Amino acid sequence: MLVTVLILSGLMLAFANGANDNFKGVATLLGSGTTDYRRALAWATATTFLGSLAAMLLAGNLFKNFSGKGLVEESLVASADYTAAVALGAGLTVLLATRLGMPISTTHSLVGALAGTGLAAGSTIDLSQLGGSFVLPLLFSPPLAILASCMVYPVLRSARHKLGISAETCLCVGNEVVEIVPTSNMAVALQRAEQLTIRIGDSVTCENRYHGQLLGLEAAAVLDQLHFISAGAVSFARGLNDTPKIAALLLVAPQLGAIAGTALVGVVMAIGGVSNARRVAETMSRRITPMNHGQGFTANLMTSLIVIGASGLGMPVSTTHVSCGALFGIGAVTGQARWRTIGRILAAWVTTLPLAAALGAVSLWIVRSF
Repeated sequence: MLVTVLILSGLMLAFANGANDNFKGVATLLGSGTTDYRRALAWATATTFLGSLAAMLLAGNLFKNFSGKGLVEESLVASADYTAAVALGAGLTVLLATRLGMPISTTHSLVGALAGTGLAAGSTIDLSQLGGSFVLPLLFSPPLAILASCMVYPVLRSARHKLGISAETCLCVGNEVVEIVPTSNMAVALQRAEQLTIRIGDSVTCENRYHGQLLGLEAAAVLDQLHFISAGAVSFARGLNDTPKIAALLLVAPQLGAIAGTALVGVVMAIGGVSNARRVAETMSRRITPMNHGQGFTANLMTSLIVIGASGLGMPVSTTHVSCGALFGIGAVTGQARWRTIGRILAAWVTTLPLAAALGAVSLWIVRSF
């Protein structure tokens, strides 16, 4: 019975992780208008699952860190009731945030649940391990992502100008292009839109795109391909970084080895993402900052480099914190950041750890009642 509770709790956490995190890597594809929700979600699901499979070979340190070894007493690490309560507490925290459309960190939730459940079990907590292996990487990664986006985006924008690639706005009615104007002359597009005869069923849209050649190829097409690649890299990095954190909790179950546990977690994460990603997708894609194709590409590029690098070093950074930080940086550079939404996200981040700790402690009482 207890092993069954452990496995179900771990899979619930994997489902919650997929629902809250699956779309974060591709949010810029939707937000910039590069593709629609379904294509973005399919790309995120496929590349995240590849990252989950790669985790079996490349992310061994994270299995150790998120088993709780070194953070709580050794007797708890191999205890099914402790690990089940950790998974349950963290999973409930992430599910609540997903319901509210808030992108929070599964990593942060796990840290809070590991510590809170340990305290409820009467264990001492190694504060140096908590700070050095968990809290510092979580605190350090968002400012790093903000700084990286703020520094890199102006460089890429300057390079685009030097290559003679211009930004323009396409005014379209249905599938017909009506007007193309420089992005700085939006007033022209608006005046033209007022003169249009619109039929019932027609949609009027303004699409930002790039015009020019890059190595003999159309710049807009090249950038879209690079944007897809960078989004896939972020999703791959998320699967690589998040899967072993959850699978580590399942290693206590004797029926599951590392390979089977990791594969199972990857599948359930994909199911959670496909079925429940919409609310967080809207927040990440449209409510943090408006973005064009180049800005979305820059945010994804910085996120993927930071998360993949951290995974290789065994550092438990949060893909959520890094990807949101990169978008915060883009919004700051362009002056279009929506600070009210950003403030709500930051408040959710501050609340995550104590809430997960409390739910982990309550979950331990529930699990032990079995």
